[in-house]
Parts: sequence; structure tokens; C-alpha cells
Amino acid sequence: MHEPRPVLLLHGPNLNLLGRREPDVYGSTTLADVDERARTLGAELGLRVDARQSNHEGVLIDAVHEAMTDFAGVVVNPGGLTHTSVALRDALAAIPVPVVEVHISNVHAREEFRHHSYVSGIATAVIAGAGTLGYELALRVVADRIGP
Repeated sequence: MHEPRPVLLLHGPNLNLLGRREPDVYGSTTLADVDERARTLGAELGLRVDARQSNHEGVLIDAVHEAMTDFAGVVVNPGGLTHTSVALRDALAAIPVPVVEVHISNVHAREEFRHHSYVSGIATAVIAGAGTLGYELALRVVADRIGP
């Protein structure tokens, strides 16, 4: 049996409020629920999921830098930084592993400013509008891309 491959699951600003913040947009699932489901599915896929959340851009960038050597893939929901952070985009572009961008809501059906993502252009795949199931889909994409 192979050692589980480490995958970084990175949640950006305000995602710690899942389940309480705008439930009509983001649903009632909490971040703890998302992380637990990701770890469970990850184990089935031969992945060890390291889930982290921060409201601070530099902390997120530091975590991405760890993926240069410590992770086989990254699943990231940059939250509002999707539309503003060239620095987070550049960090993600620099790592040699698959990066899957996730958005719980369909950002393209929302306000105009949400239609542009700095991350999408460097991402291996983008999943938007699938609710929190998007994280599980993203883990499947990463598992497929990194292989057995």
C-alpha cells in the first residue's frame, strides 16, 4: 500500500463563517463539515488532506510556499482574494503541483466584480457553483492528476 499523498486544502477569508454567513448563497454546511468530508474522501483516494483557513493573505501565501516541497496538490478557495490578489496568484503559479480553484457559489452568476479571478488562469481546474461538493470534486481532480 502506498503512503497517502499530502494535499493542501486552503480556505481564504471569511470561509471560517460557513454555515452562518449568507446561508442562502453558501448553504448551511460549516467549514468543519467541509474539512471532515474532505479528509474522509481524501483517505479513500489515497490522499492526506491538510486543511487550513486564514483571513490573512500572507498566511495563505506562506502555506502555498510549503506546497513547493511538502504537498502533491492544492485545492484552494481564495474567497474574496480571488478577485484582488495578484500575490496569491503568483504564489500558486510558482508551485509545481496541480492547483484546483473552488468556489461554493457560481461566481459568474453574481456581482460583476466576482466574474474575474486572478487564480483561474493558472489553475489546473476551476469548480464553481457546486456548493461544498466542489471541494470533493476538486480532490478527485487532484487525485487523478497526481496518479497512484
